[in-house]
Amino acid sequence: MKIAYCIPGLHNPSGMERVVTLKANYLVSVGYEVHIIITDGAGRDYAFALDQRVQVHQLDIDFEEPYKYPFIKRILLYNKKMCQLKGRLDKCLNEIKPDITVSLLRRDINVMHKMTDGSIKIGEIHFNRLHYRHFPAPPWMPRWLHGMIERHWQKLMISKLQKLAAFVVLTHEDAGYWHELKNVHVIPNPTTFFPDVVSTCTSKQAISAGRYVHQKGFDRLIAAWAQVVAVHQDWVLKIYGDGFLRERLSAQIEKLGLTENCFLEHNAPDIDAKLRESSIFVLSSRYEGLPMILLEAMASGLPVVSFACPCGPSDIISDGVDGFLVEDGNIDKLSSSITRLIEDEGLRQRMGQKAREKVAQYSIESVGEQWCNLFESLVNERK
Repeated sequence: MKIAYCIPGLHNPSGMERVVTLKANYLVSVGYEVHIIITDGAGRDYAFALDQRVQVHQLDIDFEEPYKYPFIKRILLYNKKMCQLKGRLDKCLNEIKPDITVSLLRRDINVMHKMTDGSIKIGEIHFNRLHYRHFPAPPWMPRWLHGMIERHWQKLMISKLQKLAAFVVLTHEDAGYWHELKNVHVIPNPTTFFPDVVSTCTSKQAISAGRYVHQKGFDRLIAAWAQVVAVHQDWVLKIYGDGFLRERLSAQIEKLGLTENCFLEHNAPDIDAKLRESSIFVLSSRYEGLPMILLEAMASGLPVVSFACPCGPSDIISDGVDGFLVEDGNIDKLSSSITRLIEDEGLRQRMGQKAREKVAQYSIESVGEQWCNLFESLVNERK
């Protein structure tokens, strides 16, 4: 069976690129012919190792280019590139003749229903419904106009998703938000590793990781950590990542007097080693799709403390068993849950073991089999 994935690029070291690479490698290992069609990143190295049997097709459109120009020119150039996408993608698909084409719900979803190759079309989303296709309003735009544009954009998106043979979301929580659709399936992301050596949960170190952006809520984590340190001054928190909020977060750490207990580290390619040397993982996000780092932390034997943000943590964590789910935004409760794990090493270790047992169901073999079953069922239905 031939599968074609449509994604902007493979050069960014982000979750979506990592998951597509992981699934493509799995599918070719079990006998599928896999193609990945990209529009950006020409000449750039792939962020993650791709099996040589996976065939990549570069449409060379460069959707990043319009952002160099003022608003009006940006719109005109973007529309031109969308016309290029429609023509080049249709030509590419007709050359490949896949059985199934999978859209990652980026720009290609806007033209997917116009493709003439005859393949079964699937969409998969790596965000949640509440935060997909929302955009910050420019300073000059009235609130009513911003709201009208977003509602129109959402309506157009739903009309395109209804044309798909299947629409795959990451969590059961998110599935409940897509009430207009009858083609929704739930398949989670796989964890990227399941190490043989795991944390002993004995070090006096907590860890978190992610981009330094508003979504990840590290400002909330730092505020909670200040309360933890007031009682346990011998513990440290390390946050791994990069992003435009680094300076603001550094200023918050300094203002709260946490310079000896809270450290902003850069992205770590060996994040598995950083997880193993820690004892608690904390997720402070305002929203997620399904947080890969949470699965990776649990695979490393760490108990987790997480806000019950939409979406993901509530699907993964069994509160009080393999971690603590905290009311979203309740900084005091986040702090007290971390403190409880700090003060009970036995509880940390038991929860860490349960977390590792839980995340086994997110292995690439388990998740990959779910995708294969969906592909086979859709092809059989067409026959």
